[in-house]
Amino acid sequence: MGNADPAAPDLAPVMALARPQGGQPAFLAPHHLETVRIVKRLFERSHLRRHVTMHYGPRVGGTRRIGSAADIADSAAEARTRLNRLLAGLPGDCAGVVIDVCGFEKGLQEIERDRGWPRRSAKLVLRIGLDALATRLGLSPVAAGPEGGRQRGWHGAGAVPREFS
Repeated sequence: MGNADPAAPDLAPVMALARPQGGQPAFLAPHHLETVRIVKRLFERSHLRRHVTMHYGPRVGGTRRIGSAADIADSAAEARTRLNRLLAGLPGDCAGVVIDVCGFEKGLQEIERDRGWPRRSAKLVLRIGLDALATRLGLSPVAAGPEGGRQRGWHGAGAVPREFS
């Protein structure tokens, strides 16, 4: 999660919340940033962002709507399904803010203005959503594995090979 991370420039709005400020710890922890990266990757693979380019060539094809399920690749459909499952357990506001920030790369002030929320509220809703998603993904602030087991061997206690006795 260092500075050499190639995904870090894409996360510029969120990275500001991940830096300690004024002697205070960072608002977002590393497991939150990893959650943002996962959601962002799923969003990009799902092709949910609208394209703003114009095609001047003639339209080729039948009457099928652009953007229908038949038009997207299997990988995009799978990514949409995974993203929907991941966001399914979140409250609507949390899911909306997470998608707006991670997928559409909206700023927190823009989200607050669009929804008529008080200042700094989107930041809290984002963190609540990222906490819930991190838990669903099995990410936590501290890496912890299973308790270490005792060492097992086929020799009895105090056994020494004959070469060393």
